Amino acid sequence: MAAAGVLGGVLALALSGTSNAATGGNDAGTGQKTSASAQPTAAQDTSDARIKITPGQGAHGVGINSPVAATVSDGTLTKVTMTDVAAGTEVPGTLSADGTSWKPDGPLQRATRYQIAAEAEDAQGRPVTGYATITTVSPANDFVGHVSPEDGSTVGVGMPVTVTFDKAIADKAAVASEIQVSSSSGQRVVGHWLNDGRLDYRPQNYWTPGSTVTVRLTHKGVQKTVTFKIGRSQVSTVDAGTKQMTVVRDGRTIRTVPISSGSPEHPTYSGQMVISEKFRQTHMNGASVGLMKDGKPAYDIDDVPHAMRLTDSGTFIHGNYWAADSVFGKANTSHGCIGLNDVKGGGDGRQPAAWFFDNSIPGDVVIVKNSADKTAPAPDNGLSDWNMPWSEWVSGNTTG
Repeated sequence: MAAAGVLGGVLALALSGTSNAATGGNDAGTGQKTSASAQPTAAQDTSDARIKITPGQGAHGVGINSPVAATVSDGTLTKVTMTDVAAGTEVPGTLSADGTSWKPDGPLQRATRYQIAAEAEDAQGRPVTGYATITTVSPANDFVGHVSPEDGSTVGVGMPVTVTFDKAIADKAAVASEIQVSSSSGQRVVGHWLNDGRLDYRPQNYWTPGSTVTVRLTHKGVQKTVTFKIGRSQVSTVDAGTKQMTVVRDGRTIRTVPISSGSPEHPTYSGQMVISEKFRQTHMNGASVGLMKDGKPAYDIDDVPHAMRLTDSGTFIHGNYWAADSVFGKANTSHGCIGLNDVKGGGDGRQPAAWFFDNSIPGDVVIVKNSADKTAPAPDNGLSDWNMPWSEWVSGNTTG
């Protein structure tokens, strides 16, 4: 997979093998709109402890021997785990004698995505948590920009091409001129700078199922190419009013699933979202998005099953085993996420959450309607590009 970027006026090309989406279980049934990578405001108001994870949420191209650590100021670390996301294995690490820092015991693996979860307390025992996901450098060594999805992958019809950069890009035109994205379907593909460090490409409507998307990056006669395939079309519509999700594949409804979305106090985002990551099990803690109650996280669940990320700020669609069966299809009780009935451990394939997880791929679209929150996530909040009207996408700060 290829990446490109400009730093100091020089375009760098390199191969990569990772995804760009941020990770970190942060929201058991919440879907809060505070950045998962930021230190939670409400938690900081309660706890004096401040967690810092180095090199930081969403970092790409991390060296296998680079300084990776979790540290805390004005407090003590109580638990730190670092997990290989794909393998699910925990990385051995050591906590310092004074409880203020943690680091892995040895070098990391190349081209691997890791999730770091840290918990700490201040002198009064008030907790705070921090999460970050990092991706180590590919065998092709360092790169400035990072392209997703992966070369050779198959994704859903809603997956944009995303190029992210470690530093703000000043000469956007120079960078964009080195990148061409096309589809075998003949759809017009246009790039748009979502911020100073992220350039996304998409067609006006979802990609054509079965088509192939090609990303070419060229500089001084050197060309790198990334291709990926668009699989079947799957668009799931969550109706927060009826509390049902309709799953449509290739134009045909294949299942209607009872759900529980955000409560009146914490309604779910409206609009179009895209599955960026899948976790068979993940840890979610309210403190990471500032949700505290009586000085403690509003929730802290180590084993949320069948979790799929919809936004970087913490919206997930996931299994829920702690609510009564009668909740699903009848009441909206979450803090903003979309919950599907499940069992602890997620081992029952007959459960709706297990079925949806097994029948979903990154790039599948989830649309929420009739929510009390009429706000759609910003285009750069996860893979929410489709919430920007096409006329706006192709005008202004764009590549074509």
